[in-house]
Amino acid sequence: MPRKILMLVSAMDSGGAERVAANLANAWAARGDSVTLLVTYSGRGECFYQLAGNVNLVYLADIAGCTGHGLLNYYRRFKTLRRIIRDLHADAVVSFLTNVNVASLLAALGLGQRVIVSERSYPPMLPAGPFWHILRALTYPYASRVVMLTSEGLDWLNDKIPRARGAVIPNPVPYPLAVFEPRLAPESLVATDRKLLLAVGRMDESKQFDRLIEAFSVHAKQYQDWDLVILGEGALRKTLELQIQTSGLETRARLPGRVGNVGDWYRRADLYVMSSRFEGFPNTLAEAMAHGCAAVSYDCNTGPRDIIRHGVDGLLVNPTDGIPALASAMGQLMRDNETREHMGQKAVEIRTRYSLESILTMWDKLFDEATT
Repeated sequence: MPRKILMLVSAMDSGGAERVAANLANAWAARGDSVTLLVTYSGRGECFYQLAGNVNLVYLADIAGCTGHGLLNYYRRFKTLRRIIRDLHADAVVSFLTNVNVASLLAALGLGQRVIVSERSYPPMLPAGPFWHILRALTYPYASRVVMLTSEGLDWLNDKIPRARGAVIPNPVPYPLAVFEPRLAPESLVATDRKLLLAVGRMDESKQFDRLIEAFSVHAKQYQDWDLVILGEGALRKTLELQIQTSGLETRARLPGRVGNVGDWYRRADLYVMSSRFEGFPNTLAEAMAHGCAAVSYDCNTGPRDIIRHGVDGLLVNPTDGIPALASAMGQLMRDNETREHMGQKAVEIRTRYSLESILTMWDKLFDEATT
């Protein structure tokens, strides 16, 4: 029987949580569920990911008629959120990210509405701050379920908020990926006779792209036919550009920005590298492997060890061994074409391991449990 689902997200820009929200919303709508995707950000913003025509995209600020961060505006949007939850009578309310989770649970108090909240990172590695930490501990026991991405996340929840009812549901790995604007053809930057080392993500400290650039510089002279491309945007762009210049890699390392045809880049890539300090469940790593990329990643908390089968479809690197270990693992696969290609062939098995269909089944089971 079709469900009425209300999804709550803080924004719909180019982040990983937003990509998962779009994928789930589209999949639920495609099978006949009525899906409303409510963006709670204080401003309007834009939707970076393509949504199906039958997904109802709504901005809380538009309905509340107010933007900005003033106390009165927060109250108006909270009051509007409570009214939406009350009037929609959804079969399931699904919320992403800590601050939205807390607001959703508070807004639903006394309405008899079951709310499923979801953490999209590993909380110990991304502290919410004292205020949100206290509110999370107070409100999560009222959630029908608290979804964590990994078993490590569930262990944290059971330890810190033992009255919360947790469950593990990883992100789905859709294949093929949707294509939208802006598009950038890989051949416009990387010649067809060159090998491509690819990374994708937000340019901030958590992704540690400076370490990736330094590790690539170790091999740049020896492996003259390899280029590095990092797709994404962020506050550290200028810093990374300067690092590339000072390393003499201007013709070998590129930062083209966000692209809407990332699947084309995964297919073109010869090796995918993740240098993150921490992750939740890294979508880009899983997506790259689904497209046949062998992968190298720091074995950070959490996610990569759930995705990469060390020695089978990629290599995990001990983060405490730093840049030399990352460079060593990269070099091992850059010089060994046969092993790299074999790992890429095994990597596509992730399409089955984390298929959209299997993840939707997990969500359906959770919906059924949460409403009984």
